Amino acid sequence: MAKKKTSSLEEKLTMKGESSWANADKKTIKAIHDFSEGYKKFLTICKTEREVVDYVIPLIEKKGFKSIDKYKKLKPGDKVYQVSKGRVLSMAVIGKKKLDDGFRLIASHIDSPRIDLKQKPLYEDTDIELALFKTHYYGGIKKYQWVNIPLAIHGVIMRADGKKINVVIGEDESDPVFVIGDLLPHLAHKTQGTRTLFEGIKGEELVILAGHIPLSEEKDAKNKIKLHILKLLNEKYGITEEDLVSAELEAVPAMNPRDVGLDRSMVGAYGQDDRACAYTSLMALFDAKTPERTAICYFFDKEEVGSIGATGAQSNYIELSVSELMSKMNPDFKYSELKSVMANSHALSADVDVAIHPVFKDVHEANNAARIGRGIVICKFGGARGKGGSNDATAEYMGQVRNLFNKNKVPWQSAELGKVDEGGGGTVARFLAEYGMETVDCGPALISMHSPFEIGSKADIYNTYRAYSAFFAEKEL
Repeated sequence: MAKKKTSSLEEKLTMKGESSWANADKKTIKAIHDFSEGYKKFLTICKTEREVVDYVIPLIEKKGFKSIDKYKKLKPGDKVYQVSKGRVLSMAVIGKKKLDDGFRLIASHIDSPRIDLKQKPLYEDTDIELALFKTHYYGGIKKYQWVNIPLAIHGVIMRADGKKINVVIGEDESDPVFVIGDLLPHLAHKTQGTRTLFEGIKGEELVILAGHIPLSEEKDAKNKIKLHILKLLNEKYGITEEDLVSAELEAVPAMNPRDVGLDRSMVGAYGQDDRACAYTSLMALFDAKTPERTAICYFFDKEEVGSIGATGAQSNYIELSVSELMSKMNPDFKYSELKSVMANSHALSADVDVAIHPVFKDVHEANNAARIGRGIVICKFGGARGKGGSNDATAEYMGQVRNLFNKNKVPWQSAELGKVDEGGGGTVARFLAEYGMETVDCGPALISMHSPFEIGSKADIYNTYRAYSAFFAEKEL
């Protein structure tokens, strides 16, 4: 089909937008597919925030990064990382300019919606002779999407003797998996038929099947099936039921990332919100040799529940980590100088956006909605209805970011999260902006966000990496 002709005035004045694949040559297409292989490996191994940190530290150490306590003084080109509570990670490449002139920050989050086991999860239903795990979902999910799919349990258990036990059950082909059962359609009309879609499965109905063989050698014991499960856990991990109170056990999809589409143009996987941005910002940081301004990546926890707690973006982790960098660069550093440094800095709140769903287009305002495959999304503001609870990037900073991407030939698009009164969502942007940083949301668009199997374009993932790399490399904004 011949390319549609445009007038010279239309070419000059209108905003362009086309698929990132449209003008990609063979070399670029190969680079896109090659990049996605590393990305899929990352998603396969890193299904929890702790696993991201545990996976990334050896990786960055091979690239020359050292823990900040290994440095007495930091100089341009040094590579440093800091960890908090095994769930938050920051990495920096020290730049040529003093930190007083500000730094370049890309902040993403490494937690994802999931199903958590309760503190006392295990019980036996003696009527139907099953052992079960009670759960409490984490983050915004459609609960019905989590039934009848294979689940794996990941996490840590702190034993009474103080030893931390790492748990992964359900990922190896020889492992059992776990399932939340649903009601068959033959009997569901009265029980579920009148419920709304969101309440088709209720929170307390997200009960995981744990087993149903009774412990034969304990004839006088009560709850023999539950006792059998506890015996198996004790044999494998040396734990008792009380140890489960001091545990973080997460049920996540027991599915590996897969190419999607006959043309293999997309990646389907759990946790792309927001590990898509974590991975691409990490790869971009590896490109930063000795940048003009210090380049920093943050991997935060707890974004999906409001960025709260000791490991969320609302904590004082940013202040503590940046002040430690400053003290290693300037022995005369005063903590009172920290806020001016933050205000002189530029940030990208690296988070995914929503792509128009091919069936449910009416929840979007088409002129301001993202299309999968159109490049990285710049989202000026988030929040819900009337921009409530959002950062709203300045016109000046929006201009700087789009000019940066145009200069580096990075495909990009501008979008917001749905129609004005349809809903909305937040990111870490508002918490960065509270320091006076210029901040804007910037990441790839996904289909089926917050589901157990999110869909992203390989081209968008690759171009997100290119965008972040250009951000770190730019001398002036």
